[in-house]
Amino acid sequence: MHELARLNQFLDTQSSVLMLGPHIGALAVPLSKNIKVLVVVEANPDTHRLLLINVLLNACNNIIVFHAAANHEDGQIEFVMNTANSGGSKRMPLHKDRAYFYDDPQVQTVPAARLDDLLSSHTFDLIFMDIEGSEYFAMKGMPRLLFACKFLVTEFIPHHLDRVGGITVSDFLEPLQDFQSLFIPSISLLVQQENFLAALTQICEQGIGDESLIFFKEKMLVSADLITFVPART
Repeated sequence: MHELARLNQFLDTQSSVLMLGPHIGALAVPLSKNIKVLVVVEANPDTHRLLLINVLLNACNNIIVFHAAANHEDGQIEFVMNTANSGGSKRMPLHKDRAYFYDDPQVQTVPAARLDDLLSSHTFDLIFMDIEGSEYFAMKGMPRLLFACKFLVTEFIPHHLDRVGGITVSDFLEPLQDFQSLFIPSISLLVQQENFLAALTQICEQGIGDESLIFFKEKMLVSADLITFVPART
């Protein structure tokens, strides 16, 4: 509920949202009730089927569901389908650490898509990503969508960058040069663009990570409660 409240402050009944990694819809379903349209992209074929059922059961007529792995290019990728925690399912990691395979997951080939192509007729106010190490690859395939959005909310896990994607913090930030401010909830810190790299490098070195970094196109100020935000010009 806290995450839902944080997202809703950026949205209204005319907002469009893109959610990557909606799982079975625990966040997507309630979020859809207060906005105009929600497009969701889920890679795991099992959770995709459950998501479709959940959308129907809750009469979410404004949710559009796609089955694909958000990627830097169209095609197919190998996908690890965890069973103990299906929410931890992910693209085949660069390094096959036991932490990703401890529950003897099934590996399937799933469709992969550049979202600028898949969603060529869409733009979004907010983009939300929880895709277990595929964030960089997704962002490389949607420069147009990133340019058009106002807010980006994304998971940021150090071992996902290194062990799953094989990328650095600099790589992660490269597609995000149009964003001006960043809020890091895990350490309650708002930083401006010139300090993105230093701040994210620091939390990586400390092994902290964050489930929902918030990037803003405008330069922002944070309220005393560290929950609401306002443009710096006001």
